[in-house]
Amino acid sequence: MKILVDITHPAHFHFFRNAITEWKKHGHEVFITTRKKDITIDLITAFGWKHKELGQLYKGGLLGLGRELIQRDLALIHYAQKVRPDVMCAVGGIFVAHAGLFLRIPSLVFYDTEHANLQNRLTYPFATKVLTPDCYKGWVPKRKHFMYPGYHELAYTHPNRFRPDPEALLPFGLLPGDNFIIMRLVLWQATHDLNDKGISDVVDMVEKLSRYGRVLISSERGLPDFLARYQVTIRPELMHHLLAYARLFIGESATMASEAACLGTPAVFISTSIRSYTSEQERRYGLAFTFSSPNTCQVDGLSKGLEILRDPDSKRKWIRKRDCMLQDKIDVTRFIVDIVEEAARDGCL
Repeated sequence: MKILVDITHPAHFHFFRNAITEWKKHGHEVFITTRKKDITIDLITAFGWKHKELGQLYKGGLLGLGRELIQRDLALIHYAQKVRPDVMCAVGGIFVAHAGLFLRIPSLVFYDTEHANLQNRLTYPFATKVLTPDCYKGWVPKRKHFMYPGYHELAYTHPNRFRPDPEALLPFGLLPGDNFIIMRLVLWQATHDLNDKGISDVVDMVEKLSRYGRVLISSERGLPDFLARYQVTIRPELMHHLLAYARLFIGESATMASEAACLGTPAVFISTSIRSYTSEQERRYGLAFTFSSPNTCQVDGLSKGLEILRDPDSKRKWIRKRDCMLQDKIDVTRFIVDIVEEAARDGCL
């Protein structure tokens, strides 16, 4: 079988990396297409996987996104005509949906972000199948929709796929049991981030959090010089290990909040947009908390974070909550492997 995987974001690499490894073990040819976005290409290269870079990441709001859509659609169609995959798949999947329809190749789109309204309207009608977590609340054409009991982040944080390594803490002068907090700040440039906002007063938040442990800031945007001692560059392969040992995650990334929750680490997500998966992690399991009020999200989120840090038993409580969640969820990688192979074999689902 020939499987084309379009990876346009670092989180999409993590979503597919275990499945790609299994497909290769099964003897399938896997063609990886990508673009320059943060560390996406570095991650693929680190695994020694060949890939084809198609297009570039344009800036400039909707006009830039429109240019990228047209240019990359054409590039992917041209490449897929050459390699003739049996199936195409991606997270978000706008490019594989268009190319797949044009070339009559099945396209599987995995997604979990409801409020990416424009992207979803330009994607879902053209995909062969749209596969979402069963907590997904957004619009999908019913005849194309397939839901499963899991989260994207369980494709690489499920205990079948991941074991935290205490040695990953050593480059940061940390040991298991040390009190540290991971803060994530984003740039708000993705299509689903337009008009969103989150943490405005980073200094105040860091000052209050640092009373309870060391604060490590991972940031896409520039920070004032006096916050430099808190900012760290965390190699991608170490981030999930640090999240697993942290006392708290707090930040503007829904993906990292969900990763922390899936690893048994308390998570506070601060953003004016809401995700169904972090909402479910709060409502059903008490693992992650979302604060989205434009006027009070930072104050409310910080208050919750400090409440968690004041509880010396919070980490053990979260591990128990995580174990309860895992009883309800599947090994998402196993699901990805099976359903993509089925589509490649049968030509449809």
